Amino acid sequence: MDNSKQEQHVVRSRIAYSLGAFGHDAFFALLSTYFMMYVTGHLFDSGNKHFDNRMVGYVTMIILILRIGELVIDPMIGNAIDRTHTRWGKFKPWVVGGGVISAILLAVLFTPMGGLNLTSPYLYLVLFAIIYIIMDVFYSFNDVGFWSMIPAMSFDSHERDKIATFARVGSTIGGQIIGFVIMPMVLFFSIKQNGGTGDDRGWFIFAAIVAAISAITAIGVGMFTHEQQSLLRENKEQTKFKDILKILVKNDQLLAIAMSYLFFTTGQTLLNSFELYYFTYILGNSRAFSILGGLNTVVGVISVFAFPLFSGKIGRHKLFYGAASLEVLGAIIFAFAGKSLVMVLIGAELFFIPQPIIFLVVLMTITDSVEYGQLKLGHRDESLTLSVRPLLDKFGGAVANGVVGMATVAAGMTGGATAATITAHGVTVFKIYMFLIPIALIIVGIIIFALKVKLDESSHDKIVAQLEKTWGKHLGDTDSDDTQATAQPAPQPGVTEIPAPVAGTLVNLKDVSDSAFANGSMGQGFALKPTDGKVYAPFSGTVRATFSTRHAVGLVSDSGVALLIHIGIDTVKLHGTGFVTYFTKGQHVDKGDELMEFWDPTIKKAGLDDTVIVTVTNSEEFDFNLLMKAGDKVTSKDNVLKVTKKDLENK
Repeated sequence: MDNSKQEQHVVRSRIAYSLGAFGHDAFFALLSTYFMMYVTGHLFDSGNKHFDNRMVGYVTMIILILRIGELVIDPMIGNAIDRTHTRWGKFKPWVVGGGVISAILLAVLFTPMGGLNLTSPYLYLVLFAIIYIIMDVFYSFNDVGFWSMIPAMSFDSHERDKIATFARVGSTIGGQIIGFVIMPMVLFFSIKQNGGTGDDRGWFIFAAIVAAISAITAIGVGMFTHEQQSLLRENKEQTKFKDILKILVKNDQLLAIAMSYLFFTTGQTLLNSFELYYFTYILGNSRAFSILGGLNTVVGVISVFAFPLFSGKIGRHKLFYGAASLEVLGAIIFAFAGKSLVMVLIGAELFFIPQPIIFLVVLMTITDSVEYGQLKLGHRDESLTLSVRPLLDKFGGAVANGVVGMATVAAGMTGGATAATITAHGVTVFKIYMFLIPIALIIVGIIIFALKVKLDESSHDKIVAQLEKTWGKHLGDTDSDDTQATAQPAPQPGVTEIPAPVAGTLVNLKDVSDSAFANGSMGQGFALKPTDGKVYAPFSGTVRATFSTRHAVGLVSDSGVALLIHIGIDTVKLHGTGFVTYFTKGQHVDKGDELMEFWDPTIKKAGLDDTVIVTVTNSEEFDFNLLMKAGDKVTSKDNVLKVTKKDLENK
C-alpha cells in the first residue's frame, strides 16, 4: 500500500473510532442520566399516586441491584473478550454485536411493553429485570471491547495518542450533546406536552434515534477500523474480581485515589442526573436545558485539550484542588440560584467545567499507580489497575440511579407531575438530594485526596528512575506474572556482540553525569552522544521492561543478556514528550528492528543531557570487552561491546 492510501486508511480508522466513541457515550448518557427521567415521570402514570410511587421504587431498586451485581460480571466479560479469536479480530465482534443488541434493548426499555406496566405490573417488573440485565451485559461487552481496541489498532505510541484524542473528543461531544437536544426532540415528537415533560411517544422516538446512532456507529467501527494481528497481543492472564480487590488493598496509592474518586463520581453523577429535573420541575422550562447541554458540549471539548497545558504548568495536585474547589463553588451557586435561569446556568457550568479535568487527573494518577505498585509489590498489574476506574464509574452511576428514584418519589416528581404541582416542601426535599448530598460526597473525596494521595509527577519520576535500576534483578522470579507471561526458552551460554543502538560518538560509562550509571551500580556498558534519533534493537530478544515515559526500554537477549537502553539523563521529567516507541511489553524483536525515536531538540530545550546509556543489568553473569574506544564514531551496525557468559570460562 502506497503512503497516500496508507494515510487515508489511518485517517478513516481514526474518524470511525471517534464516531464510535460519539455513539457509545450518547448511549451511556441516555441510559445513566436520562432513563430515570422516563421511569419516574412517564412509565407509571395510572392516577393512583401510591401505586405509581411504589412501582417507581421497585424499578429503581431493580436497577440498583442489577448494576451493582453487574460489577462482579465485568471481569468475566473481560476474560471472555480476551479468549475471543475470530476472522474479524478479538474486539470488533463484541463492539458490533454488543452495540447493536444493547441498542435494540435500550429502545425496548423506553416502552411500557404493550401496557404491561399497568395491566400486569409484576410481570412487567420481571421482564424489565431480564431485559435490563441482558442490555447492560451486552453494553459492557461493547464498552470493554471498544476501549480495549486502541492498543490493537496500532503498535505506534504516537498513533495511539492520536486515536485516543480523537476518541475522547468524540465521546465528550456524544455524552454532552444529548443534553442539548433531548427536550426539544422529546417535545417535538410528543403528542402531549404535559407541562414540558413530553409523553411516552416522544421519549420512545428519541431513545430509538439515539439507539440507532449507537448501533450504526458501532457497525462503522467494525467496518472501518483494523485490528493488527500479532502474537504480541496474546494475553493469558485471567482477571478475577478478587484480584482487583487484592491489588486495591496492597497498592495503597491506588486504593487512595480509588476511594477519593468513588465519592467524586457518585456526587457528580448524582447532581448531573438531577439537572433535567431541576429545569423541568423547578424552573418549569425544560427546553432551556438545551442551553446547558450546548454549553457543556463546547466546554467539555475545551477542557480535554486544556488539561495538558494546565497540568504541565502547575502540576496535577494543584490542578485537582483548583478544579474541585471550582466544582463545589458551582454547586453552591446552583443551589441558591432559585428560578433565575442566568444564575442556574452559571452555577451548573462552574460545576461542569472541572469534571473532565478531575477525571483526567484521576486517570493519570491511576495510570501512574501501575509503576508505584510495580515498585512496591515487585510485579506489574497493568490491566487490573486500569480496570478500577470504570468499575467505580459504574458503581457511582448505580448509586446515583437509586438516589434519584428515592428523591423524585419524596419530592412528588413522579408520573403526571409538572412544575405547577410541586409543593414548597417537595422543592426543599429535592434540593437536599440534589445539592447537599453531592456536595458532601465531593468534599469527602477532596479530604481523602488531600490526606492519602501522595503520588504526583515528581514522585512518579523517582519511582520510574528506581524501576530502571531494579528491573533486571527479578527476571528469574518465577512468581512474577510478567515473567510467566513472557517466558522464553532457558538462556544458552555464549558470546554476544552488542552494537550501538543509536548512531553517535562513544563515551566511557564512568564519564556520564549520572552517578548510578557512572559507578557501575546499574551494570557494565557504554554511552553515546547521539547524532541520530533512531534507536535499533542491538540483538534479538524480548522486550521485558517498558516505561510510561517512553524514555527507556529493557531487553533480554535470547542468550540471557539483560540490557537497559536509556535515552538521556533525567529525561523521565519530560513525561514522554519527544519520544515515540514501536514495541509492546513481551514483544520479541529481531536485531536491527527500530525500537524508538526521540527528538533531540526537545531534550536539549529542557536543559537535559541527551547522552544515550547502554548497560547490562545482570553484569555479574558476564565478562566484558569494549571493542571500540571513547571518541570513536559509531553507527547502529558497529559492534561496541563483547559480552561473554562466565560459564564458558569455567568449563
